Amino acid sequence: MATRIQALRTPRAAGLVGIAFAVLIGAAIVLVRVSIPSGEGALTASPLSHSARGGVRTALALIPFAGVFFLWFMGAVRAHMGEGEDKFLSTVFLGSGLVFVATLFGAAAAAGSLLATTQMAAPGAPRAELSYFGQHLTYSLLTTFSMRMAAVFVLSASTISLRLGSFPRWLVLLGYLVGVALLFVVPGVPLAELVFPLWALIVSLHVVVASFRSRPPRPRAV
Repeated sequence: MATRIQALRTPRAAGLVGIAFAVLIGAAIVLVRVSIPSGEGALTASPLSHSARGGVRTALALIPFAGVFFLWFMGAVRAHMGEGEDKFLSTVFLGSGLVFVATLFGAAAAAGSLLATTQMAAPGAPRAELSYFGQHLTYSLLTTFSMRMAAVFVLSASTISLRLGSFPRWLVLLGYLVGVALLFVVPGVPLAELVFPLWALIVSLHVVVASFRSRPPRPRAV
């Protein structure tokens, strides 16, 4: 009986961690967008200000925890889906989630390198070029690769949920809309990446609410 109760409580706890992931990754994206300039004009921009460097440091401190919490979030979604997953879709689901975390950490490493570049003592054109390279690499990993892996993750999760009936139809439709936005809209629209943590927040809340509805059966009196 204890094992069965623990199995029912695990998705609830992991769903709460999914909410933490959504908050942390959303805050990190906003900090990176606000602190690190983007676009062609960034090549001649001045080095990062003191407040901008502080924002990048805060984002770098949040991202590792967001990645760990995302793994819990993946487990919560799989547990909520239950048995009967399609092996092909479940492989795409897990693979895209893991690659998302890897590219997210890569973007964080690029932002950390940019932060170190702006602290170099010697000014000049090479410093500006290094700064532009770091900015371009950070946003390429974040918007082009990481968010598109997130799109595959959202689309595969929504398709599995549609087939198994684990998500309501409105949540499945929302997942498809978010997946399309992550694939085609995010690279050109600043802060459009926030649709992913918003989707993760809604899914986590759904998992938590559903776990409260699934109460463990009372033990029979002997």
